[in-house]
Amino acid sequence: MSLKFDLIKTDGTARRGRVHTAHGDFETPAFMAVGTAATVKALTMDQVAATGTQVILGNTYHLMMRPGGDLVEQMGGLHRFSGWTGPILTDSGGFQVMSLSNLVKMRADGVEFTSHIDGGVKHFMRPEDSVHIQHQLDSNITMVLDECLKLPTTRARAEKNVDMVTEWARRSKDVFIDRDGYGIFGIVQGADFPDLREKSARELTEIGFDGYAIGGLAVGESQEVMFNMIATTTPHLPTDKPRYLMGVGTPLDILGAVERGVDMFDCVMPTRAGRTAQAFTRHGTMNMRNARFRDDPSPLDGKCGCPACKLSRAYLHHLIKCNEVLGATLLTQHNLWFYQDLMRDIRNSIEQGRFAEFKSEFIKKYTGETK
Repeated sequence: MSLKFDLIKTDGTARRGRVHTAHGDFETPAFMAVGTAATVKALTMDQVAATGTQVILGNTYHLMMRPGGDLVEQMGGLHRFSGWTGPILTDSGGFQVMSLSNLVKMRADGVEFTSHIDGGVKHFMRPEDSVHIQHQLDSNITMVLDECLKLPTTRARAEKNVDMVTEWARRSKDVFIDRDGYGIFGIVQGADFPDLREKSARELTEIGFDGYAIGGLAVGESQEVMFNMIATTTPHLPTDKPRYLMGVGTPLDILGAVERGVDMFDCVMPTRAGRTAQAFTRHGTMNMRNARFRDDPSPLDGKCGCPACKLSRAYLHHLIKCNEVLGATLLTQHNLWFYQDLMRDIRNSIEQGRFAEFKSEFIKKYTGETK
C-alpha cells in the first residue's frame, strides 16, 4: 500500500502527523471540508483553499447518482472535474445506508438504493462497486463500504453489523488497485459496545489498511459515550497509520477526539451553519440574524483573517436579513477558516507539548467554562 503517514510528535495520546498523497501532503490533525457533490457549498475551490483547507471529502453515493462515475472519469477525475488540486477522500456510501434508510434495502452482498432524486430507479452497490466508483473518481483515499447504525441499537444487531463490515472490508481491500499516493481505509464499527469496537479494530488491522476510520459515532449517542468509544478503539489501531473519526464535529468534539488519538475529521457543521446564519468564533457561536448585530461595528472575530472579518457584524447581519447569497458565502468561508485556524493551533500545541493547556484555554474562551 502506497499512502504514507509520518507520525511527527505525540503529546500524551494526542498526535501530530503528515499524510502524503499523489496530490500533495496534508497535516494532521486535519479537518476535511465536506464537498459531497464535488463542491463545498457556496464556495469556489479557490475560496476553500484560502481557508487553509488541505483536503476535501466527496461522497460516492451522491456522485454515483449525479453525474455518475463514468462521466467523472471521462472528465479526468474529481480533481480536474471540480478544480480542487489537493488530496480528496471519498466516503463510500455507508452513511447513506442510515441517512436514507427509508430508501435502502440491505442484503448480504451489498445495498440496494432507491433513488432519492426520482424515487423510482433502483441502484445496487456491492463493496466492490463502491471501490470501483471511487477509482473512477480518482480519490486519494478510498473508504470501504460499510453500514452505519443509528444509536441506540441492540447487541445482536451490532454483532451482525461488525461481522458484515469485516467481510465487506476484506472484499473492498481485495479489489482496491494499489498505486503510489493512493490508499484505502477500513472503518471500525461496534455501536456503543466496547468489546465489539475492539473486535472490529482487531479484525480490520489483521486485514491491513492504509488508515482506519472510527464510524458509527455522533449518530444519537452522548458526547461521553462517543469519547468512551474512541478511547476504547484507538489503542487497538496501529500507531503508524492515520485515524479518522467520521462525521465529527463541533470544536469541542474535535478537541476531545484529538486528546484520545484521532488524526482526521470531517463534518458538514461549519458549512451548513454558514448557510443558516451561524458563525463560529473563539468566544462561541453567533446567530447573525439576531437584531443585536444590526448596528454592531465590530468584526465577527478580531483574531480571524478571513474576508468576513474585515467587515462589520452590522453588514453581515444586513446581508443575512436581505437573503443575499454573499452572506452565506462569507459566513461559510469564515466558519471553515475558523475550523482550520483551530486545527493549526492544535497541531502547534502538540508540537510544543502543551496540548492539554491549549485545550483548557480554548474551552474557557469558547464556553466560558473550564473543562
